[in-house]
Parts: sequence; structure tokens; C-alpha cells
Amino acid sequence: MSRANSGFGAYSRLLRGPGAVALGFWGMVGRFPIAMRPLSCLLLIPAVTGTLGDAGVVAAAMVLAQGVASPALGRLADRVGQRRVLLTACAAHAVAIAVLLVAILLDAPLWLLVTAAAATGCASVSFTSFVRARWTALVDHGLLRTAFALESVLDETIFLLGPLLVTALSAAVHPAAGLVACAVLTTTGSVALALHRRSEPAPAPTAERPPRAIGVPGVRVLMVSYAGMGFLLGAVDVTMVAFAREWSVPALGGVFLSLTAVGSLVAGAIFGAVDATLPPDRLLWVTTGVLALGAIPLAFAGSPLVMGFLAVVAGIAIAPALITGSTLLESLAPRGSLSEGFSWLTSAGALGIASGTAVGGQLADAGFQRSAWVAVGGGVLALAVGVAGRAALRPRQPDTTATAQCRTAQ
Repeated sequence: MSRANSGFGAYSRLLRGPGAVALGFWGMVGRFPIAMRPLSCLLLIPAVTGTLGDAGVVAAAMVLAQGVASPALGRLADRVGQRRVLLTACAAHAVAIAVLLVAILLDAPLWLLVTAAAATGCASVSFTSFVRARWTALVDHGLLRTAFALESVLDETIFLLGPLLVTALSAAVHPAAGLVACAVLTTTGSVALALHRRSEPAPAPTAERPPRAIGVPGVRVLMVSYAGMGFLLGAVDVTMVAFAREWSVPALGGVFLSLTAVGSLVAGAIFGAVDATLPPDRLLWVTTGVLALGAIPLAFAGSPLVMGFLAVVAGIAIAPALITGSTLLESLAPRGSLSEGFSWLTSAGALGIASGTAVGGQLADAGFQRSAWVAVGGGVLALAVGVAGRAALRPRQPDTTATAQCRTAQ
């Protein structure tokens, strides 16, 4: 980042650009359901069937299906353009979520609920990936890290407000209102983003299809590193919930998670404003190292007040690590394969979170400290992979000409 684009004024300069505010806003609207769909299932299904176990299976099927389908949708968007994928996928998503909603309300067999949930996940594009790819087409390279930082701040805001919105709708309107809101937000965000032609990355010419992003060694290194970070995040979530349960204050589990998001949000905003002196590959080592170190004190929390403070500390490196990973991905993935590349990172992180939650959950019954040490292991993995794969993470020179041409093509 150049000195002219550093400082908190960088956010102002970013948002003053043509189309920037609209891209940030509609991208946020479209990906709000990321933090809402699983919880909506966890609130609605028990209200109808009285069983939380089935709700967990349905929510997991939805998340896993999206993780598997996202890279394929990203690759398709790189080939035919994001607009066509967004419009087609949002129509399929609306149908799938309507089927899921009806099936839940009619107390249909579990296999039908799982099928409808998987279809909903497969039709859910990775808004996080699509919007990050759009920023590369909309702004100059010097402002990209600020754009990725803004996206991380918006992500944390979504994970703070999304669950609150679902809970409020379910309590005040109807348990099904959460899923209905997800359908409305996904459709609205998809259509608005599809109409935002200024930021749409130009699809690669048919005769010049770029290589697949996953074929790049550096992208694969980032995927494993993201999986390690996701593993840490999943285990940290379990640690805080288990701690709250052991201290007989289960309601504080959600508070601790929110405090982690607050730490990440603030750190991400600052990180996006400063002028980093380290190259991105080394910055990945620093941020993942701090992420691992930040999880260690969780194992020694001795009171809810201390855990609240440590939750903020544990979140400090989350957004900076993800911002650094996004910056590296933009410099490593072949031009014209960014939607696919960002989708691979999102899927790897989601798989890591699911694995960390599962492993941490198995160990947390013997004490929250065990899941905390599992979380540290995920951070160490992310750091080790980044160090071992340092040669593959050396970015190519920014292709500013191609970026400018991509914007002009719109």
C-alpha cells in the first residue's frame, strides 16, 4: 500500500470511488444469510419437531454443500461472468429454500430435509468470494488491501448482527421468519450485485481460458493455511461455549463469541489503514503466529471476566490474517480465475471450522482447556504451512494494466 493510500483516510478514498459504496452495501446484504441460515434451521426445526439433533444434521448438510459447490460456481462465474451465475443461482436458491421451509413445516422425513438443505447450499454462491473478486476489478491495486480490510470488517459485522436478527424474527414473528429473511436477502443482494456492472470482472475470452486457480501451488498452500485458521476458529467457539457451561453461565457463550468478533473487527479496521512494510508472505507468518499465540491464554481463563478479555485478544489477529490471505490470493491466482480462487479459500476455511468444531466438541466434555489447546494446534498448522510454502507464496507483480482493462470492459 502506498503512503498516499495509508491511514484511515484510505477508507474514505476507497468509498469515494464510483460504485464503491453500492458494491460494499449490496455485497453485505447478499452475504448476511451466511450467518443466518444454519441458526434459522436450529431454531425452526426444534420448534416443529422438538428435536435438535435433526436440526444439526440439516444445518451441517447445508453448510457442507455450499462448501463443495462454491468453487464450481466461482469457476463458472470466471467463465461466463458473475451476472449470469448470480441470477441463475438466486432463482434456484429461492426454490430450494421454499421447498426446505415447506418440508420442515410439514414435518417431512429427515432425508427430505437433508436433500432440500443440500440443494439450498449448492445454490448459495460465495458472496464473500464474488465481492472480493469485484473489488479487484473496481479499484486500483494500491487500495486493494483497504478493500479487503473493509470486507473483513463487514464480515464481522454480519456475524455480530445476523444471529441477532434471526433470533428476533423467530421470537417476534414466527420461527420460520429467519429462513424467509434469508431468501429475501439472498435474492435482493444477488440481483443488485448482478446489476452492478461496473465492478463485474470480465470473463476470460473463450479461446484464452485461464488455468484453474487450484492448480497454482501458492493457492493450495493458502487453502491449507485457511483450513488451519478455520480449525482454530471452530475450536475457539467450542472453547468459549464450554467455558460458559462449566461456569454455569451458558448465556455468556454468545457474549464471548461476540467479543471475539469485536476484537477482529477493530484490528481489521486498523490493519487496513496502516502501511505494511513486510511482504504479504511474511505478513501471513506474523498474523497466523499471533493467531496461534492468542488462543493459548484461553486455556488458563479463571473467571468469566478474564475470559471476556481473552476473547477480545483471541480475535485480534483473525481479520488481519484473512486480509493478508486475500491479498496473497489476488496476487497468486491466474487473472480471470479470482472468483474460483476466493471460493476455494472460503470452502477451505469452512471445512476447517467444521472440523475444529467437531474435534473441539469431542474434547470439550473433558474440560474447555482441551479444546483451547486444539485451537492452538490449528493456528500452528496455519503458521507451519505458510512458512514451509513460502516459495510458492511469493506473489507475482501486480497486473495493474489487466485490472484497468477489466474495469474499462464494464
